[in-house]
Amino acid sequence: ILKTQQWPQDLKRSVFIPIPKKGNAKECSNYRTVALISHASKVMLKILQARLQQYMNRELPDVQDGFRKGRGTRDQIANIHWIIKKAREFQKNIYFCLIDYAKAFDCVDHNKLWKILEEMGIPDHLPCLLRNLYAGQEATVRTGHVTTDWFQIGKGVRQGCILSPCLFNLYAEYIMRNAGLDEAQAGIKIAGRNINNLRYADDTTLMAENEEELKSLLMKVKVESGKFGLKLNIQKTKIMASSPITSWEIDGEIVETVSDFIFLG
Repeated sequence: ILKTQQWPQDLKRSVFIPIPKKGNAKECSNYRTVALISHASKVMLKILQARLQQYMNRELPDVQDGFRKGRGTRDQIANIHWIIKKAREFQKNIYFCLIDYAKAFDCVDHNKLWKILEEMGIPDHLPCLLRNLYAGQEATVRTGHVTTDWFQIGKGVRQGCILSPCLFNLYAEYIMRNAGLDEAQAGIKIAGRNINNLRYADDTTLMAENEEELKSLLMKVKVESGKFGLKLNIQKTKIMASSPITSWEIDGEIVETVSDFIFLG
């Protein structure tokens, strides 16, 4: 495979098994899927993961802790506690926007992903291998003893694949760079740093010292995300603030202001 950069069709196939969540089992939205992929493909994917890892570590900033070795949700929880503590210590107002994307991993545009990998300077053979893995990939859905016909998958990172978190992180990082978060003056100024976002994969928390700055950050992220196929789920996106805040409306929907939130829950 490494030599020819071609994948046997069997290694491109996935079996999706729907698992019911809470709620009405007759509603499709109340199911999540588990994907079964070829064991043989996992050996090759493990090799590619090791090769991609160094580039992911190079490209991702410290504010992104999702699916990174030696990091976890507890790190971001500790970070947000520290930010709140310091904001109180320096008597700063603090405004958070906890962004929720609608099925972020399923909406990744493949062609845009390959271009992003190339722009990030990842050696050509890796994007080529990945492009050929994704080209012509097929899946079937198994329910009980019945399976559907095979169907093509046209977008989203592969479910059940160990490379998907890495690929999504790079995709999301490119979006945030385009949104200009690094250069933005908006944020919370603490200990000589300007912090305006914390991320755990697709879970993104924006922060600022006033309402106008926070809304500016949110709109930048919303616009750039939309260019790459990612859409904000306004119903699940929340705002928390240490001071009273006006009601926000985006695309005809009200962004809810809350007094507490389960962070990375």
